[in-house]
Amino acid sequence: MKVHHLNCGSMRPAGGKLLDGEPGLLRRAELVAHCLLIETGDSLVLVDTGFGAQAVARPREWLGGFFMAAVGARIEAAETAVAQIRALGLDPADVRHIVATHLDVDHAGGLADFPNAVVHVRSEEHRAATSPANAAEKNRYRAAQFAHRPLWSTYDETGEPWFGFDAVRSLKGLPEEILLVPLTGHTRGHTGVAVDTGNGWLLHAGDAYFFHGQLNPVAPHCPPGLTAFQNLVQTLRGPRLENLARLHELARTHQDEVTVFSAHSPVELAALRR
Repeated sequence: MKVHHLNCGSMRPAGGKLLDGEPGLLRRAELVAHCLLIETGDSLVLVDTGFGAQAVARPREWLGGFFMAAVGARIEAAETAVAQIRALGLDPADVRHIVATHLDVDHAGGLADFPNAVVHVRSEEHRAATSPANAAEKNRYRAAQFAHRPLWSTYDETGEPWFGFDAVRSLKGLPEEILLVPLTGHTRGHTGVAVDTGNGWLLHAGDAYFFHGQLNPVAPHCPPGLTAFQNLVQTLRGPRLENLARLHELARTHQDEVTVFSAHSPVELAALRR
């Protein structure tokens, strides 16, 4: 399988060093929406979708004015998954499966661009996004992004152990080299997506962490602003911290077998593109 690393939504929040650890407080930080495009041989698979093409046409309706202002969303047609697939010489109609780490606005915005694709997601995440039980869930997800009635394929907590994680499972209709790795915490149904490339595993950890330094094997660290943000947007603190500890241990002890990365680190995206 061939894997492409895409940035499907650039963000420039105020805060500079407090968010990305680079010098300067008065500048804007840099965040990305790291998605995967996987060529399986007979179809294309997306892991997350970024902002989506509808965000270009109607950004406030699609992403929400508060989200756009908070993260400094930079909407560019060339960064949509559809545009980048075409730029690779591939056909967006061949995207037959989408695997969602979760359904926050910056991860699910492109679902409507692939209306015939099966969307694989954990059952708890699907319930929270489509039938919110409280105001927090209702405000977190954008109903407009699901109005086209995606072809959902949902998964409960069953599976096998994988590098210290439980309930890891393959997906219906997809190669066994693509796995769901539950990483509850950021949202109730948050998950990682593991891909066996034939030359080691990739683990897209979604929003289980945000800063590359959090997996530093010797001295894990995170800028204070980004730490505060992770605490602010978490749904279940205990499970989030437990899964972060598991990810740190995985990256420390199996770095020759598994490459772990998050959804929003430009440092990790640049390294994997190289």
